[in-house]
Amino acid sequence: MSDDKVYTNKQDEDERYYESLCKRCGTCCGAGGNDPCVNLKKDSLGKYFCDSYEDRIGQHKTVSGSTFTCVPIRDVMTYAPPFAGCGYNR
Repeated sequence: MSDDKVYTNKQDEDERYYESLCKRCGTCCGAGGNDPCVNLKKDSLGKYFCDSYEDRIGQHKTVSGSTFTCVPIRDVMTYAPPFAGCGYNR
């Protein structure tokens, strides 16, 4: 297997692992606040999800129309650890 393929496989594996840690609480997208992201939705089981997940990174709007930049969770964790109950906070 080529080094590129090994690298790509490892990236895919890491992404699946980190996705499995998420509790789908919606806090990082503004659930529980007064101005969440317009793409934040709630399923029938009460779990949150991003309605534009594949295109989530970049400029988006909140329900009030404010603009913000959605960044990967690894960037968030670099500058400020997630709240205590977050699945990424290990």
